[in-house]
Amino acid sequence: MLPRGPGRRWKPASISIEHGTFLDDETIRLFKTKGAYLVPTEIAPVAALAQARGGALPPATIVKAEAAAAAMAASHRRAYAAGVKVAFGTDTGVSKHGDNATEFTLMVKNGLTPTQAIAAATVGAADLLGRDDIGTLTPGKTADIIAVATSPLNDVAQLEHVTFVMHRGVVAKPAIGGLR
Repeated sequence: MLPRGPGRRWKPASISIEHGTFLDDETIRLFKTKGAYLVPTEIAPVAALAQARGGALPPATIVKAEAAAAAMAASHRRAYAAGVKVAFGTDTGVSKHGDNATEFTLMVKNGLTPTQAIAAATVGAADLLGRDDIGTLTPGKTADIIAVATSPLNDVAQLEHVTFVMHRGVVAKPAIGGLR
């Protein structure tokens, strides 16, 4: 067990596979059987494709990047439809730092509902990490919250425009107009 804070411990993390670009039916079955999480990191092949098309990578990489992006989308659609557990994660090593919220839109484009995508970033990520002190708004848990101007359930891209941040119960970014 790993320490989580003064006098606290957390349970071992669950099994996860990151990317899952080339999933087949047997792999999806194993995800379900083992209770493993898919951490889709859908921004990775999308960013690589944009870099290839933008000239940042050799032209020969465009075909490979297109194939990887298409395979990723198809694999994730099948995994989501099969009910594989999902935890939010990104590869900011290949995408621009600060753009990780675009992962929500990509996940929804490939079959999750906005509610499922948000749950992947909160409850799913906390469970995967074995953390019982985060992931939900519950008394006694760490109060890390964000707010956006309109409901992300209607437009998940709203999560790309955070207007308020609270970290460990302290306002880190006040809402426009000083609302708290």
